[in-house]
Amino acid sequence: MALSTRLTWPLRPALAALCQAARGQRRGLSVPVGPEHSLDLGGIFPPLATPFSPMQEVDYAQLEGNLRRYAKVPFRGLVVLGSNGEYPYLAPRERLEVVSCVRRALPRDRLLLAGSGCESTQATIELTVNMAEAGADVALVVTPCYYRGAMTSATLVQHYTEVADASPIPVVLYSVPANTGLDLPLEAVLTLAQHPNIVGIKDSGGDITRMGLMVHKTRQEDFQVLAGSAGFLMASYALGASGGVCALANVLGAPLCQLDHLCRKGHWQEARDLQHRLIEPNTAVTRRFGIPGLKKAMEWFGYYGGPCRAPLAPLSPPQVEELRGAFSANGWL
Repeated sequence: MALSTRLTWPLRPALAALCQAARGQRRGLSVPVGPEHSLDLGGIFPPLATPFSPMQEVDYAQLEGNLRRYAKVPFRGLVVLGSNGEYPYLAPRERLEVVSCVRRALPRDRLLLAGSGCESTQATIELTVNMAEAGADVALVVTPCYYRGAMTSATLVQHYTEVADASPIPVVLYSVPANTGLDLPLEAVLTLAQHPNIVGIKDSGGDITRMGLMVHKTRQEDFQVLAGSAGFLMASYALGASGGVCALANVLGAPLCQLDHLCRKGHWQEARDLQHRLIEPNTAVTRRFGIPGLKKAMEWFGYYGGPCRAPLAPLSPPQVEELRGAFSANGWL
C-alpha cells in the first residue's frame, strides 16, 4: 500500500540533508533566488540515455561504464527513464533494474530522479512506489496524454494530487509537449505547487514567459523550476530557474555545469558566449536528430551510445555528417 504524504513527510528532511553542503555554496549568488527548499534541485541533471546491446537488450555493463565517467562531472544528480532514456520502450522489469543499477553506482550526495509517469493514475502510483523502493530520491512524472482531449486542468490536478499523496518520495512534474502534445496548463502548475510533496517541474516547452511566470507566482512555495533543455538554460536562470535537465549533458556535461556556474556567479557575458556555442549542438541532439543523434554524439566524446530500440532508427551517413558539423562548427570537435 502506498504511503500517504502525511506519513512520508519525515523522509523529506532526510533527503534535504543530502543537499545541505550544495545549498550553502549557493547563498549570496547573483541569480534570482527564492526561499530555502526542503530539497535542493539546483544544478545540472543529465537525462541518461539507456544503453542497448547490438541485440537491443539493456547493456548494464555499458551503463556502469558511462556512470563512472559521469561521476567525474559536477552534476547535481542524474535522471533515469526520461524521454532520452527511451522510457516507453522499456519493460516494467527493466525500468526498475535500471534504477537499481544507477543507484548502486551513484554517490549518495547526488540525487536520482526516476521517470514514473504512466497513463493511469493507479499505474503511476504503483510505479512511483516501486521506483522509491529501487532507490530513486525523486519521482519525475510526465503528463498522461493518450486521451489528451480529456486531460483538462482539473483532471491533471486530480491526477498529480493523488500521485503526490501516495508517493513516498517527492514528485517533480514533467511537461514535454513535443512528445505528449500536451502542455501542463500554467494554472494547474500553480495549484500543484502548493502540494507539500510536489517540489518542482521540469518544463521542456521552451516558453520563457511561462517559465518566468512559474518562478514568480510560486516564489512563496517550496517549488523549483527546472529548464528542460540546454538551448534556453541561461534564459531560464536569468528568470530564476533552479537548474536544468538537459539531454546535451549526456555529451557536454562539463560545459553545461560551467554555464550553471557562470550564471550563478553573475558572469553573464561569459555565460552568453558559452550558451551561444551550445545552442546548435543542443538542437541537433534534440529536435533535429533526437535520441539516435544523441547516442551518436556520445560516442564522439568517449561514452557508450550504441543502438536505439526499434522502431527508432540509426542516422544515415549524411545525417551523421550534419550532426558532426553542429559540434565542430561550435568548437566542440
